[in-house]
Parts: sequence; C-alpha cells; structure tokens
Amino acid sequence: MSAENSGRPAGLSRPATQSRWAQGWRRLALNACPLAYLLFVAGAVHQYSRGSAAVAGYVILIAFAVGWLGACWSAWRGTSWWFWAWCVLLAALTVAELPLAHAAAFVMCVFLTILAVARLSLRAVPLVLAMALAALLVPVAISSWHVSLGAAFGTVTPVAIPVVALAVFVILQVVRSSQELAEARAGLAQLAAENERIRIARDLHDLLGHSLTTITVKAGLACRLGAADPGRALQEMAEVEVLARRAVGDMRAAVSNYREVTLAGELATGRELLRAAGITADLPRAVDVVDPAHQELFGWAVREGLTNIVRHSRASSCAVQLSASAVEITDDGIGSPAAPGNGLTGLRERAAASGGVVDAGPVQPRGWRLQVRLEQAAGA
Repeated sequence: MSAENSGRPAGLSRPATQSRWAQGWRRLALNACPLAYLLFVAGAVHQYSRGSAAVAGYVILIAFAVGWLGACWSAWRGTSWWFWAWCVLLAALTVAELPLAHAAAFVMCVFLTILAVARLSLRAVPLVLAMALAALLVPVAISSWHVSLGAAFGTVTPVAIPVVALAVFVILQVVRSSQELAEARAGLAQLAAENERIRIARDLHDLLGHSLTTITVKAGLACRLGAADPGRALQEMAEVEVLARRAVGDMRAAVSNYREVTLAGELATGRELLRAAGITADLPRAVDVVDPAHQELFGWAVREGLTNIVRHSRASSCAVQLSASAVEITDDGIGSPAAPGNGLTGLRERAAASGGVVDAGPVQPRGWRLQVRLEQAAGA
C-alpha cells in the first residue's frame, strides 16, 4: 500500500521508523558491551574442561549471550513474561556452566544482578546477597576445585556482585530523577502556556470590550447627529478613528504582555464614554487617595463597571467612589445580566492576585453596584 493510499506521508513515517531502528541498534550495542566479560569465563572453560565438555562450555556461553540480549530487549519492550523467562534461562545456564568453568562461572551472576536490580530495585537485595554468598562459599565447598576460604575472599566476583548492584541502583535512580524532572518541566511549561492563553483572553476581553463599546456608542451618536449637527458628527467619527487605532495598540500590547491601565486614564475615557451614551456621570476628579500600587487594579474595575453600565444597564446616571482600599461603581439602571460574564471573572482573578475581593449585585430600590475591595488595606 502506498503512502498516499494509507493516509500517512512517507516523508514523515520513514524518518520516524529509521529513528526507532537506530535507537534500537544503539541500545543493542550498548547492552552487548558487557558481554566482553564472558571471555574470562571462556578462559576458565579452556583451563578446566577438555573435549566435548569444553565445547559444551562455549555453547553455554553463546546461549547466555543470546539470552542476555533477549532479556534486555524484553525489558525495553515492557514484556514482563518474556523478561522473566529469559532470566530463568540465564540462571539455568549459569548453574550448567559451574562444572565447566568452576568459580569463574559466577561472573555470569553479575549479569543476573544487573537484570534483577533493574527490574526489582531494592527488592532485589536478597537475590544479590544470595549470589554474592554463593560466589564466595560454593568454590570452597566443592573440594575438587581446590579453592581455600582465603583464596575465595581474594577473588573479585563476590565483591563485584554487590558493587555492580549498587552502581546499577544509583544509575537508575539518577535516570528516574532526570525523567521526573523533565516531566515536571514539561508540566510547568504546559501550565505556563495555559496561563498565558487565559491572560491573553482576559486582556483582550477587558481591553477590546471597552474600546469596541465606546466605538459603538460614538458611532451611533454620530449617526444620530449626522443631519442635525454635521460638524459634531464628524468630530465623533474622528474620535472613533482614534479609539479604533488605540484598540489595535491595546490588542498588540495584550499579546506581548505589555499593557498600561491607569485609574486616571480610565476615569477620563469613562467620562467621555458616558457622555456619548447620554448617561449622567459623577466621577472623581482626583485619584490621589488611592495608593499607586492599587491604581491599576482600580482602573480595571472602573473600565469593567462603566463598560457594563453602557452595555446592559439602561441607566440614566452612575457614580464612582474612591477610597484608599476600595472603588465602587453604582448606577440606577436595570442591573447586569443574570449570568456573570468573562469580564467579572477576569476582574475577580486580578483582585485575588492583589489580595482583594469583588462584590457585585443589585441595590435598592433600583440599580447595580460593583465594588472592588482590598482586604489587606482595609485591615491596615
């Protein structure tokens, strides 16, 4: 079946397949390197066995090498049943090699140690100790091998088995720690990307929502004034052009995470927005009462509150009140929609980040109130 018919581009599948094969061959070569130590066992077979016994000893070593590679391959593929089957075969071959290579056959236990620690971790300790003790005591117990206890203590294999086990354990812990660190970094990168997406969505809503509402109101006012007062209509449309250009700049600033919202600026643009919408505004002229560190948050609150008033309230008047710890926007309209929108959600997130809370709800006998309050400042 061709790449086109299968729906899988050949240019993409072939390099991936080649990469997997290359990685498999590298792993195979890496795991084949320790097999060089079996030459020591082969030398012992040549020393202690003759004729058919020597041939059997060499065949066992070849079978052991194949079994070792098979066990490693099963470990890569995650096939547990085949892995343990290969391990049982390797253990049987080790026992079969003992009469032919004598004490040198315990070198094969080093390979079994690597497999056991790699799969069982600390649970392999009893097996490691058993193999180390066997490498130490079995040559002494078989009198025909002529190995004394002192000579057994002087051999490398009883010490090599626990040392190799410890080295494999440490290496595996380092590898697992590196993998966990890589996964944690990937998780943090994904979380950062998600937070950035939420930030951009929130900023675009807050920035463009206000600008587009102002543009809509001013464009409508220009249409109404077109015949009666053409000069005023042209002035309103010129302001619409300025607002549109500012909206484009706000959008770019939001995407690049550089946006500047000031309380004084929002009060000034809000006053113009309310005038164009025909809503009587009672707005403070000065913002000195608010700490500079909190003026950006209060600016966002004023922007959201006044935008919602123009969009939804059908109010005839509104007022903004400032204090050191709170900003409050009220109107005499019909209130906001029953379901809170993204604007209030974003404002709550901003307030929470600054240690504040948002209260929004109807007031009696008519109207709506939006308040952002800094609890830390109020407590101070």
